Amino acid sequence: MFLPCGLAAGSSITLIGTPHYAHHEYVPQLAKTRAGDALVLVSQFMIELQGLKSVVGEDPPKILHLNPRIRGDWSRRPVIEHNTCYRMQWGTAHRCDGLPSKYDDDMLVDGYLRCEKWMRNDIVDTRESKIFSWFDRFIGRAKKPEVTWPFPFVEGRMFVLTIRAGIDGYHINVGGRHVTSFPYRTGFTLEDATGLAIRGDVDIHSVYATSLPTSHPSFSPQRVLDFSEKWKSLPLPQNRIQLFIGVLSATNHFAERMAIRKTWMQASAIKSSDIAVRFFVALNPRKELNAILKKEADYFGDIVIVPFIDRYELVVLKTIAICKYGVQNVTAAYIMKCDDDTFIRIDSVLREIQRVPPRRSLYMGNLNLLHRPLRTGKWAVTFEEWPEDVYPPYANGPGYIITSDIAKHIISQYRNQSLRIFKMEDVSMGMWVESYNSSTPVQYSHNWKFCQYGCMEDYFTAHYQSPRQMFCLWNNLLKGKAHCCNF
Repeated sequence: MFLPCGLAAGSSITLIGTPHYAHHEYVPQLAKTRAGDALVLVSQFMIELQGLKSVVGEDPPKILHLNPRIRGDWSRRPVIEHNTCYRMQWGTAHRCDGLPSKYDDDMLVDGYLRCEKWMRNDIVDTRESKIFSWFDRFIGRAKKPEVTWPFPFVEGRMFVLTIRAGIDGYHINVGGRHVTSFPYRTGFTLEDATGLAIRGDVDIHSVYATSLPTSHPSFSPQRVLDFSEKWKSLPLPQNRIQLFIGVLSATNHFAERMAIRKTWMQASAIKSSDIAVRFFVALNPRKELNAILKKEADYFGDIVIVPFIDRYELVVLKTIAICKYGVQNVTAAYIMKCDDDTFIRIDSVLREIQRVPPRRSLYMGNLNLLHRPLRTGKWAVTFEEWPEDVYPPYANGPGYIITSDIAKHIISQYRNQSLRIFKMEDVSMGMWVESYNSSTPVQYSHNWKFCQYGCMEDYFTAHYQSPRQMFCLWNNLLKGKAHCCNF
């Protein structure tokens, strides 16, 4: 279901459905622990509020993932799990298993409990024991009536579920009764929830949405793009610079690029022209988006448009374009590649580079050793694509650095059509560096602080950062603290 303008506070979505009866599923992991019995009864379904797809080849972000598990999971009790997912990376799950959450103010969402109580067979309430019940009657103590409801979903029985967007979070009602609440997470906004997806063991009879907004800022890039002189890029310096940063971006990532311009691109080393930054963007099948991109590129002067339609398999060509630009358009000692959801601590990266002896070939990042290609699943690599058993040592794609001599080698090999190209750009870079290393010694420099997943304290780069998280990280740096914004 498409929600063209997302949601707003007060919006609600009501679903009427019937869960399927449980079926057996084979879980290979259980075969090792249950003496060969790996069949389990499963009845679960997922309701997701999703955002716009960011990159071809990735699933859209999950702004709300609601997963009732009627037959339970590893806990063997019915549960309702809530979560978010950005760029294929899940957050910390919030589970409700029948125990009420605390009444502390910081645990309430718009005054509602995060988890309401429902009946559980494994809990004996001592207040209901015969001794206490007899004693209460004997002394004439008034007993406060308490109603405990069963788990709200039953196999084969129809339910009415409403998701309501509040001020501080989502509220889930089933059968007119509040069941759970899930606070909004940093980086996921109501207006981003432009799709509703339902899958799993359930039949949906009806979906009804109310109080939806009538406009969406992402469909009006002028509301995202801040056409102010102070965000314009400086002209490319004529003298030799220390570092050139190429940022891979997608056509419609107007908000991501604007967030970078207003945060880490304001670092003093960039403003003083010691470092140059450019976004590398391919074309979009939608001509109107390309027209806006051209206007953005002309105004800010920091976008390099590569002449092909954006696809996951062609991202590696953007990396080659970064190498070419860092060698031909600027004279940089080092070239860094990152993504538009990567936040860079410029000063820390420069200090890390300066620790390497000058005039030494360098490949720096969060290095992977002896990684094997996946042969099955969504990210499968065929033997025709990669016949070897393992990948060469390679740095994770969100942020790595090479010296200019490596970039020149890549461009030279590309021009004479001898450069081997693989669809995974970070693995390709590892392959190219390995080739260069066979004739010229290269120093491989590994550091976990070039974060692959999210952020860690005292990071060099933080990955999977939304525009809001980037502003949060930048504000922390301005206060002198390299703290993450993983709320």
